[in-house]
Amino acid sequence: MTLTPSPTTAAPPTARLRTLVDGIRAAVDRGLPPEATAWLVADVLRPHLAARDLVTPAQCEGDPDHYRQHVLHAEPDGMFSLVALVWLPGQETSIHDHVSWCVTGVHRGEEHERRYRLVPGGSGGAGARLEAAGDLVSPAGTVTAFAPPGDIHKVRNGGAGTAVSLHVYGADITRLGSSVRRVYRLPADR
Repeated sequence: MTLTPSPTTAAPPTARLRTLVDGIRAAVDRGLPPEATAWLVADVLRPHLAARDLVTPAQCEGDPDHYRQHVLHAEPDGMFSLVALVWLPGQETSIHDHVSWCVTGVHRGEEHERRYRLVPGGSGGAGARLEAAGDLVSPAGTVTAFAPPGDIHKVRNGGAGTAVSLHVYGADITRLGSSVRRVYRLPADR
């Protein structure tokens, strides 16, 4: 079943979260290209993932109907946003890509990701499809980073327990509502 996130607004940040945001801001302020920025932010996020004081218990609450998005921080100038996504077992995204660079770090549980490659069809794009380009299982502590183009994927909680991941996007999620640029409805490898 494909689900959309149920959003929540930011709660007061923990001291560790404020430190993380300061580190992300410093990395973004370097003004490097998107992919380099994503990898710098990944390096900032990695050491915070196992910390129990990173997010509050309320920011780890799921929703039985949808994976849940807790906005943890949106930079006032729109340069980045930080969200916690909470996934109950079996919850997943649609196949999608993003409006900006993205960094994902698994705080608890594990995420399963399938990456896709867009295979053009014949003349005029008729018959285009998505080909599976790889599967990734990311346990707690795993960090991944990417930047468009080539960021088509689907994410799900394939584990037995709740998964919590932190996502940093190079965009203002509070203004856009989502980091998704496009949802793909083409034929796709399962």
